[in-house]
Amino acid sequence: MYQQEIVIDGLQYCHWDREYFQTLKASGIHAVHATLVYHENARETLTRFAEWNLLFERNADLIMPVTSMADVESAKAQGKVGILFGAQNCSPIDDEIGLVEVMRRQGLLIMQLTYNNQSLLATGCYEQNDNGVTRFGKQVIDEMNRVGMIIDMSHSAERSTLEAIDLSSRPICISHANPTFAHDALRNKSDTVIKALTARGGLLGFSLYPFHLPNNSQCTLEDFCQMVARTTEMVGVEHLGIGSDLCLNQPQSVLEWMRNGRWSKAMDYGEGSANNSGWPDALPWFSGSRGMENIYNGLIKTGFSTAEAGQIIGGNWFNFLQSGIQPAEQ
Repeated sequence: MYQQEIVIDGLQYCHWDREYFQTLKASGIHAVHATLVYHENARETLTRFAEWNLLFERNADLIMPVTSMADVESAKAQGKVGILFGAQNCSPIDDEIGLVEVMRRQGLLIMQLTYNNQSLLATGCYEQNDNGVTRFGKQVIDEMNRVGMIIDMSHSAERSTLEAIDLSSRPICISHANPTFAHDALRNKSDTVIKALTARGGLLGFSLYPFHLPNNSQCTLEDFCQMVARTTEMVGVEHLGIGSDLCLNQPQSVLEWMRNGRWSKAMDYGEGSANNSGWPDALPWFSGSRGMENIYNGLIKTGFSTAEAGQIIGGNWFNFLQSGIQPAEQ
């Protein structure tokens, strides 16, 4: 049954090369929300688009760009992997609201309002004081709603996230995070946030990043599926997906860029520490090309129907994106 589903991973930042694209194809994944940038400004973001254009050109037999859900269906039919772009910070728009539409026309379909720190738009989850969505942030939310760019609050603080949910005229997503009841990490989300998100039609993508999982790198497939089951009991299955946050084959320098950008002279270790500063050990059941299929089978073993398991591994993302990336009617 897995082979019949539409499979979408709601967040990855792996080392993008032909070998990995072959792994993605073998995994049965039909679309990936790929992080285009973390802290890059507008000019640097255009270079990231150009780099991906070259990857599409050189790997046209394996990958294709996604600008609509019809592209995902086409990727599935052709045996390719669709790539849809997102930003993990608001840095691509600098301080200029007009760049929201510019970046959307380039193919940026999803954008986080913050990445851990205070931004021009909202407060990140590592800040001590959460001042909520800013004046600029409110206008950017309206503009993202208008042009069909999805708001992502994965790395945002609680008040800011709740305000973004209420301010947005469209459902938003938390593409890669887990409930705090499973693991009380700074970037995981409270029951209050998850209930508010899903009540407004939003989507939560469960993360496979070990620092955000129960028992960290020792998290078993059963542990993961039980977390999904408990969340389903709380908010229903229709608004849940997978956003693996997979960062395979990336060097330490990439991890340091994520955590520090250009803002810190001292080393920031994120959810790690000075004694545990590297990438966490990978989950053995979510490595290679069987990860999503293992989740699908694990969910069924946990008590989900095949239809429900299919929703979680991709069907819900498909429905959410289909409406969310359409520009608003004028």
